[in-house]
Amino acid sequence: MAIRAVLWDIDDTLFDYASADRAGMRAHLAAEGLLGAHESVEDALSRWKELTELHWRRFEATGGTFQDQRRHRVRDFLGAPGLTDTEADDWFGRYVVHYEAAWELFPDTLPVLDLLAADYRHAVLSNSSIQAQEPKLRALGLSDRFEAVLCAAELGIAKPAPEAFHAACAALDLAPHEIAYVGDQPDIDARGAREAGLWGVWLDRSATGGRPELNRITDLHQLPALLRGDTRFGAPSTFG
Repeated sequence: MAIRAVLWDIDDTLFDYASADRAGMRAHLAAEGLLGAHESVEDALSRWKELTELHWRRFEATGGTFQDQRRHRVRDFLGAPGLTDTEADDWFGRYVVHYEAAWELFPDTLPVLDLLAADYRHAVLSNSSIQAQEPKLRALGLSDRFEAVLCAAELGIAKPAPEAFHAACAALDLAPHEIAYVGDQPDIDARGAREAGLWGVWLDRSATGGRPELNRITDLHQLPALLRGDTRFGAPSTFG
């Protein structure tokens, strides 16, 4: 059966999260007078990324609130375990101002969404929260392009768990094999989607390569042909 919908990851797939996070944190540290607290700007940015991943994994595993994981991240980054919730929230809020100023879609995002709009339904499945993603989609002019926006924090389950993908299938009222999932993580996104019965596509923007078992593209402009069953980009055709 043909693919009828495309389910999208957001960060580092449609939206250049890594660049915005780095630019926002760099500007924030400069404004806070904290650049000298680290050996280099790169060291500070690396530590921020490490803590972001660490506390998100803890949030997925143990629960709590989305706001709590942000607070813990700030306390660890500053080495200030006694920071109050209000102080942590204020610090993170000042960072968000710089982060949002750097928001940009990848250049291929809108052209490809336009190309696919007439032939496929569209929705989002993100390992984040509605609180974080809906304002982003509105600000970037993407809100009206998706029938549904599902996020791990509200679902209570995150990719690559099959239940996360199946929740998106239920929201679209389509069977898993009728949906292609596009994301930037080979295991969390492409392999996770495939194991849940969807047609997973790894968007390998950095051209890391490898993983021949996965459907892989390096640019969204390659996606329309791939969805039509064109295998020029090295992905196996599984469409009947």
